Amino acid sequence: MPGAETFRASADAYDRHVGRYGTQLASALIGFAGVEPGMRALDVGCGTGALTAALARRLGIASVRAADPSKPFVEACRARLPGVEVVVAAAEALPFADRTSDAALSQLVVNFMRDAEAGVREMARVTRPGGVVASCVWDYAGEMTLLRAFWDAASEVDPERAVAADEGVVMRWCAEGELAELWRAAGLRDVRFGPLVVSATYADFEDLWSPLPTGVAPSGAFCRSLDEDRRAALHDAYHRRLGVRNGPFALTARAWAVAGIVRH
Repeated sequence: MPGAETFRASADAYDRHVGRYGTQLASALIGFAGVEPGMRALDVGCGTGALTAALARRLGIASVRAADPSKPFVEACRARLPGVEVVVAAAEALPFADRTSDAALSQLVVNFMRDAEAGVREMARVTRPGGVVASCVWDYAGEMTLLRAFWDAASEVDPERAVAADEGVVMRWCAEGELAELWRAAGLRDVRFGPLVVSATYADFEDLWSPLPTGVAPSGAFCRSLDEDRRAALHDAYHRRLGVRNGPFALTARAWAVAGIVRH
């Protein structure tokens, strides 16, 4: 699970970083997957609960379960959504019985699984025949502006280490079509694939920058590893790459989504 250990940072830092896009992305993924009232859903790799909360709004608290390998994130999700069953568990070993969900979704998780093939098979196992398994990941190499600009700036400061950590280079399952191949390999049928585009607003560049020195996510871990001078250089290069003004601004982000149906 490349970089997964970097999500042990605080839930607050995550929510101020990539988590800022989570609510919009969750709504888009639910729509893409075709999750409707009356269904039972599982959120795999729930993080701080953006997708879990969106599912609870759509389906009701009693119809949603969630799992994440990070104890701090599970605690944050439980606090956010009392009444939802949230467990500490990896996608590759879900502690749920076969065919007990109508939908299993994961948001920004597949590329961090230690064994993505096993994780998707587990999502299918806990979903009833005819149910849906769906996921999305950032378009790291393309139009996920927040992270693409970060790694391009990082390559100015420390090219060798940046390319070794750049999610657009090292992450699997993040290129157009890769997720569809993974879903078909797991035995899912009627596989669909497409883009989800969302946005986030910032008070200013410092609002965007502030979570990074905490070490959250691979980008934050890279930032935190730099000495003071290189971190300052990264700060300035990143600001320049984004091309944003000093006041409020918004960034768009594209994710790739996939959905497939569990065979009878």
